[in-house]
Amino acid sequence: KPDLPSVGGAPPPPPRLNNLIVQYLAEHAPTIYDPFCGGGSIPLETQRLGMKAVGSDLNPVAVLITKALIEIPPKFANKPPVNPDADPMGMTVGKGRKSQKLPWRGAAGLAADIRYYGKWMREEAFKRIGHLYPTIKDEDGIDRTVIAWLWSRTIPCSNPACGINMPLMTTFQLSKKKGYEHWTIPSFHQSSNSISFKVQNNNYGISIDRTVDSRGVTCIRCNTFVPLSYVREQAQSGNMNKQMTGIVAAGDRKRIYLSPDYGHDMASQCPEPDWHPWQGITKTPTVSALNYGVSHWYELFSNRQLTALTTFSDMINEVHQHILNETSDREYADAVSTYLTFANSKSSSRNSKFNLWDNTKEIVTGMFGRQVIPIIWDFAEANPLSSSNGSLKVSVDGVARVLEKLTFSSNVAVALQTDATSAKHSGKGPVIITDPPYYDNIHYADLSDFFYVWHRHTLRDIYPDLYASILTPKSEEMIAAPRFDNAKERFEELMSNTLSLIREHCTDDYPSSIFYAYKQQEEERGGRTSTGWETMLNALITSGFQIVGTWPMRTELTVALKKSRNVLATSVVIVCRPRPEDAPIATRSQFLSKLKQELPDALDKLTGGARAHIAPVDMPQAAIGPGMGIYSRYSQVIRNNGQPVPVREALIEINDAVAAYFDVQQGNLDNETRLCLDWVTQHGFDKGPYGDVQNMARARNLAMNIVNDMQHLMTAQGGTAQLNPIQYFNPDLKSSSRETTAWEGCMRMAWHFSQEDGKRIPGAAEVAANMLNGNTDNVETLARILYDHYDRKNQPGNALIYNTLVHNMPEIRQTAAEMQRANQTAII
Repeated sequence: KPDLPSVGGAPPPPPRLNNLIVQYLAEHAPTIYDPFCGGGSIPLETQRLGMKAVGSDLNPVAVLITKALIEIPPKFANKPPVNPDADPMGMTVGKGRKSQKLPWRGAAGLAADIRYYGKWMREEAFKRIGHLYPTIKDEDGIDRTVIAWLWSRTIPCSNPACGINMPLMTTFQLSKKKGYEHWTIPSFHQSSNSISFKVQNNNYGISIDRTVDSRGVTCIRCNTFVPLSYVREQAQSGNMNKQMTGIVAAGDRKRIYLSPDYGHDMASQCPEPDWHPWQGITKTPTVSALNYGVSHWYELFSNRQLTALTTFSDMINEVHQHILNETSDREYADAVSTYLTFANSKSSSRNSKFNLWDNTKEIVTGMFGRQVIPIIWDFAEANPLSSSNGSLKVSVDGVARVLEKLTFSSNVAVALQTDATSAKHSGKGPVIITDPPYYDNIHYADLSDFFYVWHRHTLRDIYPDLYASILTPKSEEMIAAPRFDNAKERFEELMSNTLSLIREHCTDDYPSSIFYAYKQQEEERGGRTSTGWETMLNALITSGFQIVGTWPMRTELTVALKKSRNVLATSVVIVCRPRPEDAPIATRSQFLSKLKQELPDALDKLTGGARAHIAPVDMPQAAIGPGMGIYSRYSQVIRNNGQPVPVREALIEINDAVAAYFDVQQGNLDNETRLCLDWVTQHGFDKGPYGDVQNMARARNLAMNIVNDMQHLMTAQGGTAQLNPIQYFNPDLKSSSRETTAWEGCMRMAWHFSQEDGKRIPGAAEVAANMLNGNTDNVETLARILYDHYDRKNQPGNALIYNTLVHNMPEIRQTAAEMQRANQTAII
């Protein structure tokens, strides 16, 4: 925040503490260097603190993104825009009576030009290709702008007596908005042997949810089933087509869903444009389209989409010339063209044949919800000339908003393209903070090509070194990709070389920090381990580093936690220093003794308190840090025969120690809860013999008529018993008057995170506030155990419920305490 000026002749207030810190860092802190800068988040945050930042990467797309964040904007700081409509005297801040005129500051002038020329591109595009994107009349005859056209891929039915083009539909529901649900309903026409679709606000006329799943496709007419291998064969033979299933238009504060229209279908069938990216897709497991007849990047787009994207690309070159004519400032024209290229490539990620229609949010989703390009059966085509998601306008506004929020310092920030294994570290003894490649998780270069092929057309003359090659460099890429022989050994060798270089050049005054957010576990004899973590840690220790600390940090978007994806919520920051040359040797027994002695305290810190509250999905990764901190403090850990204990074995021992820690925690649970856990382990939520309950009760020292006492948890009928499912624990069902067991408390809270009517945090907090014993610690322990159970059984949907519960437990406790205080106040 800015320091306040003096008022009325009074002495100015003392500088704010954060300003003093930033000033000190700017003057005294060493250079921060990130050799795997990627999208530039670490150099950007370094620059925001006023420190010297240097980032480098092998990938040209990553380097340019970083340049656009830290290197380009400061060159034009506080400069006014050059477009003819701009006010050279200053910019208007605020609205209405609160608006005021201020000098152009930061990158606001650059952002204003990006908006101006982005608007010009959109208006010019209407003149050139507007006929390809017609409006549509609603039921009242009012012209509406189309937001998206919805399509389904089709293949011929394998049944000779049918032969219809089967629509490949994952859902027939277009909108899930409560009270405004819509479906598209298929109808068969015998005369033409075809199917058409009609949009309506009910699902009458259809009895299935989808026609395609992970096994194959079912014909909606004759019910013939074909496996996905048949779908791939038809696609590779050129027999996969598309059919319109609906149209979404912009209404008055709501979406309007309309049936397919012949005129709109014809408008979409434009010829291929004069040019488009011609590069082929490198064979990679991350692009599923390669299995369905696609071999080049342009084939991910329809002709209409290609026409729009190539038109925008051509106009970026025209904008460059306009600015040169206005100012003769080539560097500024290059900058505006760079940001407009980013806007266009962002638009391309929402204007392909691989975008979904989100029927909950009612928007076209981006292609890269995950770091893959999966096959999409029923896809949405956005209108790039509209004002909605997927349009050029939205993309341009997004780029401009980022620039407006950037802060600048006097220190220069630099982004370079270089190989991390041979980088020349700038500055004397830089502090290394980096987020390295995650083994085989993300194929960075393969996916970057999606954007690179568009960038190259407009930016090759501006950045000739970055865009000299046909595609992004891949032979030097540091990932364990299938295209490399001995991929694991290669990755470890390259990472070791990089870390050795870092150890050689990094300062001894500050530790090096490595972010790692890699979720992978493998079951093998002896316990759980992880190849991704093994290779990373091997490289770290081989290069002479010692782990001196780990900081779990919330770095990932939490939106994925609300979906059916069991993903990491945090990164683990591995804090390292060079290991002393005289570090001792330890025996395996000494290592295990230290692990047993020190790890429980470290896990207490990871699971307790709001600041270090680690969700179950992150716990195996977070526990690696303190465990490997013990292992890496020694120059070697050896067996009795003198052979070294490898990192893989150490990881198994660490995971076993974590399991033992939670076994101890389980022992603190009440007997009824432990009986329920025994049942889940053996039967899940399915029925089982009543005799099993009796045996479990006997083992837990419980009464033999335990099911009668546990009717709120279990039901028995006809010689069988069954745990009550989560759906049983709805808010309308009153809790038992007895002390609430951990199982009942956990199920009642989990209900709010698993059901559509659930209140999430407020609902779970109400459960916590009303628990007679108020012990949410045991509820959290149980949720962690259930997460691990479902994670091991590879049931991410169930695991996600309990991960979300634990993830939100600090806020649940805080809200519950506020409810209890409010109730006490009301009583008083």
